[in-house]
Amino acid sequence: MNKPTFYLCLGAILLITACSNKDDSPTLNQSNSPGFYSFDSNGAGYNGFAGTGGERYNEIAENPFIVAANEPISTFSIDADGGSYANARRFIEGGSLPPVDAIRTEEFINFFPFDYQQPTGNVPIGLNGEISDCPWENGHKLVRIGIQGKDVPRAQQAPANFVLLVDVSGSMNHENKLGLLKKAFNFFVDEMRPDDRLAIVTYAGADEVVLSSTPGTDKTTIKDAINKLSSGGGTNGAQGIITAYEIAEKNFIEGGNNRIILGTDGDFNIGPSSQDELVDMIEEKRETGVFLSVLGVGIGNLNEGMMEQLANNGNGNFEYIDSEEQAQKVMVDEFAKFYTVAKDVKIQVEFNPQVVEQYRLIGYENRILDNEDFEDDTKDAGEIGGNQSITALYELIPVPNVNYKNFNTFTVDFRYKDPDASSSQALKLEVIDYEIPFDQASENQRFAALAAGFALILRDSPYKGNLSYNKVLNWLDDAQAFDPNGYREELEKLIKEAKSL
Repeated sequence: MNKPTFYLCLGAILLITACSNKDDSPTLNQSNSPGFYSFDSNGAGYNGFAGTGGERYNEIAENPFIVAANEPISTFSIDADGGSYANARRFIEGGSLPPVDAIRTEEFINFFPFDYQQPTGNVPIGLNGEISDCPWENGHKLVRIGIQGKDVPRAQQAPANFVLLVDVSGSMNHENKLGLLKKAFNFFVDEMRPDDRLAIVTYAGADEVVLSSTPGTDKTTIKDAINKLSSGGGTNGAQGIITAYEIAEKNFIEGGNNRIILGTDGDFNIGPSSQDELVDMIEEKRETGVFLSVLGVGIGNLNEGMMEQLANNGNGNFEYIDSEEQAQKVMVDEFAKFYTVAKDVKIQVEFNPQVVEQYRLIGYENRILDNEDFEDDTKDAGEIGGNQSITALYELIPVPNVNYKNFNTFTVDFRYKDPDASSSQALKLEVIDYEIPFDQASENQRFAALAAGFALILRDSPYKGNLSYNKVLNWLDDAQAFDPNGYREELEKLIKEAKSL
């Protein structure tokens, strides 16, 4: 059989398989290999195996259950990204289920704002926790740990030194790539204040400083420079990164918000271009005090795994922009995310073996830390922006026949640094299991569970228990009281679309 005939037959088999499995959970086996899916330039439809030219994702091996008596302590870094959810939405709305490794469960949760109380006093983050029955596994418990970044009024935010680093290589020559970034950056400029500054660096085969650092009073000049951007050539992203940091350092504001915002599809192909090489460069550059946020765009050759790691190691956040509405969310609704209120935020949970038999951290697979890293202030961790909420979930197998109310189920220690500090500060939270049924838990608890549950279903996770699309939809019906921007309402439509696939 020749290759065209083989792939035509394979496509028919996959289509028949998908159409014949109309139950309540996905059954198509999705490869863990990078670049399994490919989309055409319009983003519509599954288009066969992508091979080496396709989309690239870092492999995710889900966290297992751990025996608390053997290893009572769990340590990880927070993850403030929301890119995985937006990227998965693009797949589903295009008519296909996302690849397994495109789904990072914690980012499905943290895409959404939560109704957490603001921190008090001079502490930049607030803490809360809750335990309820686990809704997808009888006899198990679900733990939620919540962090809320301080909401700093716009007028009180430190002046900003922004550098837009824009990929204008040939692969960006699409309306859903450079065209969408230009719209997003225009939204961003509208949010700038007079004492903010912005420069623009582009890269293709070579890098170029398109606009020197310009005050926020001159929005017309900034927008003109953005709107004139055009694409063509190779992708020397490494040199662009070096130049962007040089510009950011040249205009560095002491005590201010110094940040590079990189917009790209991640398809670096000139100079240092491997993930390891670029991460090493970013790790060195972050010591300058300049933060790096990454905006991913596009389809087909998207190197999502690399972009997420650059943001992780650059003291910033990773977001994927698939539409003008998503650009509005990232650049306007959540503009405060570009202002870090606490950096290198680490969480260390100590479970009580008297009441906890086993535990499993849900998500955060690429954020796990060694226990000794917790008090090591040289070890990098995640950042939290202004008014941003971060949520982490654990699934517990409890010790049977115990009066749980008589014990602390677990103790959570937090460490964080102020944005311009080199030493960390400590916070603590103790949580008791009051044996709350899931349907009587807080809306924060119920929504976090359903967002995670949706991701577990899409992953066809071995830990999904009795989860189904219908169950998740039922929980969502009663978890939309807090929905300031309508994202939860959108989630309902997305779950229904995924169910139909």
